[in-house]
Amino acid sequence: MALRNTPRIAFIGFGEAGQAIASGLREEGIAEIAAWDILFPKPEGEKLKAAGTKAGVRLATSAADAIAGSDIVISAVTAASSLEAAQSVVPHLSGNPYYLDINSVSPGRKIVTAALLDGKARYVDVAVIAPIHPKRHQTPLLIAGPHGETIAPLLSEMAMQLKVVSDETGKAAAIKMIRSVMIKGIEALTYECFLAAERAGLLEDVTASLKNNYPGIDWKETTTYNLERMASHGERRAAEMEESAATLRELGLDPLMALGTVAHQREMGRLGKADSVRSTLDKDRAEILAAIDKSKFST
Repeated sequence: MALRNTPRIAFIGFGEAGQAIASGLREEGIAEIAAWDILFPKPEGEKLKAAGTKAGVRLATSAADAIAGSDIVISAVTAASSLEAAQSVVPHLSGNPYYLDINSVSPGRKIVTAALLDGKARYVDVAVIAPIHPKRHQTPLLIAGPHGETIAPLLSEMAMQLKVVSDETGKAAAIKMIRSVMIKGIEALTYECFLAAERAGLLEDVTASLKNNYPGIDWKETTTYNLERMASHGERRAAEMEESAATLRELGLDPLMALGTVAHQREMGRLGKADSVRSTLDKDRAEILAAIDKSKFST
């Protein structure tokens, strides 16, 4: 397609989210996309580089190389590394590019990052509020900050789906972090409840009992989906929930449930690495639970 504007885009961090968004933008007609990931020089970075080559993305040799001449910098790193990623580009920024922080971190972290980049880049607080696949660059986004309204038309022209929620940095992050208490918390409760039911030999009985209270929920389907998400992405989701806990503390609340969710998400991420568990993730929940049970209690 022919775009009126074809910005030069750089990704700092090129994991699942960065790869998905970059490949989608390339198909939209964005020709100049570069990427840098700290794993690129390491053996575990080969898969990331292969994905970049397949998508037609220029593989940079450093953060400085990636952002050179860029109009938009997209930070898509792990939650724990978001501030470090910004620090890595600050000395090399020129031309006042937009800096889209799509990382799942607390509002406080985003405010600190925005202050770090002030005068060097136009910071935009971005929250990704749905799984990055299958929609890739069209995954719904919330954006906030003083530059949100300015960049919104350009992002929309690139077929990105977004809603500007505030001109105050941190508000998009707050929405995502607070909703994660519920969404990822329900996943953790699903794991705890149905693993206990499986061990007690009462899986169907507990499911039927829950149906009485929540008739609108298909518990078989929900359990299968939540277990697969946790097994596949538990470690990343645990890191995100630590940021949700930080958000609650910033609001003066004690994150008791959030911290429990961190523990369950992290454990499921660990269990999900076992071949015996991974091989069941496209199966029925009973098979997934049996595999998790065996893996969990044999270690």
